[in-house]
Amino acid sequence: MTSTKPAGSDPARRPKRRSFSPEYKLRIVAEYDAAPKNEKGAVLRRERLYHSHVKEWRAARDAGALEKLVDKRTSPARPKKSAAEAENEKLRRQVERLEKELARNKAALEVMGKASALLEMISESAD
Repeated sequence: MTSTKPAGSDPARRPKRRSFSPEYKLRIVAEYDAAPKNEKGAVLRRERLYHSHVKEWRAARDAGALEKLVDKRTSPARPKKSAAEAENEKLRRQVERLEKELARNKAALEVMGKASALLEMISESAD
């Protein structure tokens, strides 16, 4: 039999990241807090959540920041950087990395120069 799909293609669709509304987050935190100690895990399993979700959402609720309950990473309100800004940021990080590397290499060369001078002094005194 011959296949119509290319050999390297993945038949499974990529999963989509879940997003939670602030109302949902508040409801789950309230339900989790109200649940008896031995049923808290059941709430998390039913909703397919982790304790870290509830912990983060509770901290935001307690801080009185309902708007902080919106995930800024996936929120449509998050401003997109222009291609030039993204490129500038990438280049800035690269320059910082290269400057650190240059400083490290200069320090190594200085140590090697001192070691070389010391070896020359030792060899001259031995003659």
